[in-house]
Amino acid sequence: MNGKDEEMLVTGSSGRSDRFVLTVPDFLEKRLGAFEEASINTRLNGKPLVLGKKPGPDSIILQSNDYLNISMHPDISRAQMEKLEKAGQELVMSAVFLHDGSDKALFESSMAEFVGFERAILCQSGWAANVGLMQVIADSSTPVYIDFLTHMSLWEGIKTAGASAHMFLHNDAGHLEKLVQQHGKGVILVDSLYSTTGDIAPLRDIIDIANRYDCVSVVDESHSLGTHGPQGRGLVASLGLTDRVHFVTGSLAKAFAGRAGIILCSNRFARCYPYMAYPAIFSSAILPHEIAGLSATLGIIAGGDERRRRLHENADFLRDGLRNLGYAIVSQSQIISLEPGTEPEMELLRDALEDRNVFGSVFCAPATPKNRSLMRFSLHCGLERDELQYVLDVCEAIRDEVGMWNWKSTRKNRTAGK
Repeated sequence: MNGKDEEMLVTGSSGRSDRFVLTVPDFLEKRLGAFEEASINTRLNGKPLVLGKKPGPDSIILQSNDYLNISMHPDISRAQMEKLEKAGQELVMSAVFLHDGSDKALFESSMAEFVGFERAILCQSGWAANVGLMQVIADSSTPVYIDFLTHMSLWEGIKTAGASAHMFLHNDAGHLEKLVQQHGKGVILVDSLYSTTGDIAPLRDIIDIANRYDCVSVVDESHSLGTHGPQGRGLVASLGLTDRVHFVTGSLAKAFAGRAGIILCSNRFARCYPYMAYPAIFSSAILPHEIAGLSATLGIIAGGDERRRRLHENADFLRDGLRNLGYAIVSQSQIISLEPGTEPEMELLRDALEDRNVFGSVFCAPATPKNRSLMRFSLHCGLERDELQYVLDVCEAIRDEVGMWNWKSTRKNRTAGK
């Protein structure tokens, strides 16, 4: 028996114990071995790149997407507990069996009214929302135009639909228009606020192209619902584009601090979607106590202008400070990324930050191109100014240690500034 085999103890009907060797087929061994060699064995700590040290109680943690700092809000916890205490047995089943008037339907109505759409569809996650949406609206005959940096869930949705993907350069509406002219009407996919770099899409230009060429428009607002626009209704609403966009999708695991996804859409689409989308048909619905928490969260977000003000002040302060230190920052939001580039450079940066008690999120392949790793700082409104200043002091102190002046992003930024 070699090291790739697994030995199992099997007890037969006679009570006699036998040894059974469960082998790992070559094709699986090859895949696992390739991953271990590329992503684990080459790391100094013997872990995947995204895992460095474990934060301590005094660490500054810039990893959470809880932008409005409400995940432990007592109103949310109370709503969930009251629902659990008062409810009978929760039905665990697909949402296709739920009738009008269910907790799910009531929350969907509130969410649709809040964002300004006819209907909303509550999904198990932002991933399920995007994959299910694409499966319904596209097929092998549909050209799909997608920004290079759009979230992986929409790329996966294209694959699930069997559609043809036409990638356009990041935030380049001119390139998008050329592709649409070449391939014809189809579906246009963008994020309103990009989760890796923190920059914002030129939504007016993109939606104008979608409408002029009779395309379906899908805007993923995962990182801008709750944080941008009037009462946190998102960037589409803030730009007055709600009635010009076919679909807005979002993860409710960001500013909403829950575990769900949402599709904002028309009445007609909402009637059809649950019976066409596989994630809706073949996966259980969100449970009532979880929906109760989301309903409470919606009220907190709608009244959260002060939280949004503090969030944007924090983001402005850190972005400006990092730019003044020479870092190439493209962010326009609460997501702020440093770009060391290669994975060895990222490992050096991660360790330098964590040695000084600053913890961000490492983004590397497959979340980014192979040689464009990012250290993402996700800010929230509860951060104090002295904490942000400490982050700046650390980033200043480590510039030479991590070779920041020689990063590709730094050199490119310096050239662009000339």
